[in-house]
Amino acid sequence: MPPQEVLIRIREAVLEQQYTLSEHAYDEMDQDDLDALDVESAILTGSIEKELTHDPRGTRYVIVGTACDLRTSVGVVVRFVEAGRLLVITVYEIG
Repeated sequence: MPPQEVLIRIREAVLEQQYTLSEHAYDEMDQDDLDALDVESAILTGSIEKELTHDPRGTRYVIVGTACDLRTSVGVVVRFVEAGRLLVITVYEIG
């Protein structure tokens, strides 16, 4: 699937609230003073920077976008899991 189609699918999962934040993502968000709305904003404003395919659990996508403040760059690593649900694996502030 082309990256733009994957990004559309990822964004649809966010807009439909069909995603889960991992415990690791919550820990990283807390460290960088980010919240779930910042994660959603990064996905909805961002682009796929990397596609990591060498994982038996499935392809991971690194999305880079901006937090709600429209200044903070945020990286989000996601993968699709059961029934097309999106798992947010980790989140981090860039810079």
